[in-house]
Amino acid sequence: MGLIKTEIFSTEQNEIARLFKALAHPARIAILEHLFKSKTCICGDLVEEIGLAQPTISQHLKELKTLGIIKGTINGTSVCYCINQEQWQNIKNIAHTFFDKHALMESNCC
Repeated sequence: MGLIKTEIFSTEQNEIARLFKALAHPARIAILEHLFKSKTCICGDLVEEIGLAQPTISQHLKELKTLGIIKGTINGTSVCYCINQEQWQNIKNIAHTFFDKHALMESNCC
């Protein structure tokens, strides 16, 4: 198996790939949807809501937090999570720019 040579790609390409990779798991989408729906910080009820084991949920939360998609604060013995609104807006802008590149294509392609 070959190595992925991220250095041969632009910073923008690498950033888009990292963001899409973080969103490429259905558990992460479910977590984000739950956070959007609740419109508040969630503390500990994700295991019941998503239906996965706590270590699995924790790993997905870690991935989302690493990219700044969610924020977490310690509240006693639990960690509370919410959407990082600023980063979410940034992600929307990046995705919008990427998906709008199709407008540059000729309409009679292939």
